Amino acid sequence: MKALVYHGPGKMTLDEKPKPSIKEPTDAVVRVTRSTICGTDLHIMKGDLSTVADGRTLGHEGVGIVEDAGSGVSNFRMGDKVLISCITSCGECEFCRKEMYSHCIHGGWILGNVIDGTQAEYVRIPHADNSLYHIPDSADEEAVVMVSDILPTGFECGVLKGRVKPGDTIAIIGAGPIGLATLLTAQFYSPAEIIMVDTDLNRLEVAKSFGATKLVHGNAVEEIMKITNGKGVDVAIEAVGVRDTFDICQSIVVPGGHIANIGVHGKSVELHMEKLWSMNVTITTRLVDTVTLPMLLKSVLSGKLQSKKLITHRFPLNEIMKAYETFGNAAREKAIKVIIIH
Repeated sequence: MKALVYHGPGKMTLDEKPKPSIKEPTDAVVRVTRSTICGTDLHIMKGDLSTVADGRTLGHEGVGIVEDAGSGVSNFRMGDKVLISCITSCGECEFCRKEMYSHCIHGGWILGNVIDGTQAEYVRIPHADNSLYHIPDSADEEAVVMVSDILPTGFECGVLKGRVKPGDTIAIIGAGPIGLATLLTAQFYSPAEIIMVDTDLNRLEVAKSFGATKLVHGNAVEEIMKITNGKGVDVAIEAVGVRDTFDICQSIVVPGGHIANIGVHGKSVELHMEKLWSMNVTITTRLVDTVTLPMLLKSVLSGKLQSKKLITHRFPLNEIMKAYETFGNAAREKAIKVIIIH
């Protein structure tokens, strides 16, 4: 089968690899029909995640058809159309019992990380009963694949951790795919103002069309303090994963406010405790647990959550190298999410 294979920082090839097979009774093998590229995949290509070994098939998002299921799988059978969660969950360990599936002792974020992922013709899914979700045969696969990771990540790590509530003024730092997914799902809670911050004017215009009320392109701290009459924001959501954007969050949050970090940080940031120690500020981090995936899937299937708006480019699997180039140069290509057609 064809698979996108990582060979160290900056190196990847579309290779022929053996088709995966059932290893454990709780496994399923899925024929992937749609996948996508995540910002985390770009972090991997930069060498930010040392857990990813040479020879690993990348990708942790996808939709497909069950090709085979182990004897211990009870909820899925051959021919079922499924959504693949980015998080693998055994459903039994102490972390799964706390609904912290991202820290599952026997799973977590393993696809495209420590086991082969979804940017291939086939993928093996451990603990299939807890890691796959049925979708209707008539479902729009492109809309649904956004529920694998990007929507629950924005919602859980940004909106829920930030405790967004009606009437809040919130700022989302970074109008990339995760920031835009956060923008879409933040509107479930009717904040009064949603300020989007980015250096890319095209992405800010997209954010405006998605519901952002204010756009910031220049000096973020100065402009946000001006917008809020010097008060700052109730919730500052970091959606990039670099020091400068985390610094912005620390500078704009109100006393008693929340800083919710979503970004994948490959390097350390500075925590300004000389300012924050007395401000009653809550700072949160989280790896997505996908506990909200069923709810978000229903919202997408009903059409209430228009996830397909995030998609700007489509490529067949045999052009996935071009897809990475496009996604990696998002500002130049005006790319948000790219779909890989298998």
